[in-house]
Formats: sequence, C-alpha cells, structure tokens
Amino acid sequence: MSIGLSNLSKEFLLEAQRRMIRIRLFDERASKMVKRGQIPGTVHTSIGQEAQVVGACMALGDSDYMTGNHRSHGHPIGKGSPLAPLMAELVGKATGICKGKGGSLHLADFSVGSLGESGIVGSSIPIATGAALSSKVLNNGKVSLAFFGDGAANQGNLYESMNMAGIWDLPVIFLCENNLYALSTPAHTVTSGVIADRAAGFNIPGVRVENGQDFMNVFTAVKEAVDRARRGEGPSLIEVVTYRFNEHSEGLRLGVDYRDAKEKEEWLAKDPIVIFRNYLLAEGVASEAELDAIHAAVEAEVEDAFEFSQSSPFPDPSTAFDDLYTEPFEVYA
Repeated sequence: MSIGLSNLSKEFLLEAQRRMIRIRLFDERASKMVKRGQIPGTVHTSIGQEAQVVGACMALGDSDYMTGNHRSHGHPIGKGSPLAPLMAELVGKATGICKGKGGSLHLADFSVGSLGESGIVGSSIPIATGAALSSKVLNNGKVSLAFFGDGAANQGNLYESMNMAGIWDLPVIFLCENNLYALSTPAHTVTSGVIADRAAGFNIPGVRVENGQDFMNVFTAVKEAVDRARRGEGPSLIEVVTYRFNEHSEGLRLGVDYRDAKEKEEWLAKDPIVIFRNYLLAEGVASEAELDAIHAAVEAEVEDAFEFSQSSPFPDPSTAFDDLYTEPFEVYA
C-alpha cells in the first residue's frame, strides 16, 4: 500500500508535525525539570523517536487502543492527549492525568485510548492483547497497538501474546521501537536475527521499517496493519528502526560511553522533525511562516503546561486509597 499526499489532508499533515513538536518540547522541558530537581527520580525521553511515535499513533483511529512502555510521554501525546495533565502527573499533582498517583512511568488517558504504560519491560503487551480480545468479543471495530522496545523483544509474554492473537485473529499490532539499545546493551549482542522476521513463527505479517525517522514511512506501514486488523484479518508485527538522542534516562551516569560518537552524529543528522518539516516545504503543503507559527504555538502550550503543573496542588492524603478498586471496601479500625 502506498499513501501519498493526495490521500492525506493538509490539516492532518500539519497536526502530525504539531504532535512531533509537542513531544520534543515536552520532553526537553521534562529533562530540564529533572536536572533542576522539580521531578523526583528521573524520566525517559522520546527525543529523536518522534516520527516513530506519531506515525504509529496517527495511523490509529481516535477511539482505538494503545499501550506504552517506560519511554512513553510521547505516546499519549501522539494519540492526542493535552499536555497540562501529563505535565502535572510528572510532578505528582492532583490535576495530573492519573491524579498524581502514576508519575512519568504510568501515564494513561482513556479519553484518547491510551490504556497505560509501565516500567516493567514488556508488561503492557498482554494488556493491548486483552483490549484487542475485548474488541473482537464486543465487535466494536476497535484496533489495539502495543509499543515495546528492542529490550522487550525477547520477553516471553510477547510471544505468548502473539501466539494468542494469531490463533484468535485479534485486531492488534505489536510495534517494536528498535532504537538499537536496551539501556546500554546493543540490540545486536542479545537478539538473534531480525525481530520482524519472528512474525513468521506465528503465521502473521512482519514488517521492518528501516527508516523510522520518516513520519510517512512509519504511518504507511502501521496504517496498512491497522486496516488489515479492522477488516478482521488479525494481528501484525512491525519493527521500526529509530534512535533516542538522549541518554536512556535523564541524569543517568554509567561512566562509559557505550555509543559510538560517529554513530550518534549520523543519527542526530536524521532529526525526524526537521525531515518532516523539509518534506512539507518541498511538497508545498505549508510555508515557513506556517510551520514557524506551529512551533511557536507549541512552545506556548508547553510553557502553559509547566505553569499548570507548578501551580496545581498535591493530592490530599485522604485520597490515598481512592481508585484502588472498582468497588471500594470499608476499612474497619
């Protein structure tokens, strides 16, 4: 399947650029907040991976499901979440998207189909598979997408989920964000073969997107898988080759430079936001002034989100046990 400009509106393409810039500027601000002590612990940024995140998320429908991982500020943003509640969640405020109880590693926004994420490697994959099963049982036409990194590519629950999805023809896409490193471990030293090729063992399609820095490449591959799933033709495995520009987590000091300087320089030259901006200009979709205006608007949006996070209250201690169970139980003295 080939998706060209004629199939996509100007509004859609500019929204893709807007969401990529949102992720970039949100994560850049989060990085500064960690270094200034404004966020307890650390955060994992998606800087450099914006095309892979947004290309996949915008291939989904507004009501489709998505699950993330430990590097997942960008996923709800890519799905359309507003920034202020996400930023407030990073600092544990009551106005956060999870009422301040989740933090950076556990963002969820059911209003856009973001079912959640976790720092446990590969743990959200079965959740996405379960959501796909519910879609099939309810026949509601919704598709589910599970993001996971190359470090999760060897987790058993991935293959249990793929096997189940393959047997039952579930409408789910398993998307591997292969940024070449699991923390500091090069993927090629712990993973045999091509991850996308593993789909054959479950009799489902497997696609490897070599240039995951290009929005159109990712969008096209994922859209084909989404359409296939929505037609009732079952799951797909997609491996997207991308790169994180920052360290595994902000402030991490390993005492060794495990990434080759030339490699990093080459990838930094493949900035997904710059690539897509140049594409929009070359194709006559937008002018420099229009694209500059989008960037300026997002800068203001991120600043407003930061101010919102700082002025919001912390949760009241009395709410500590709220939302633990669908049917709260009475606590006896």
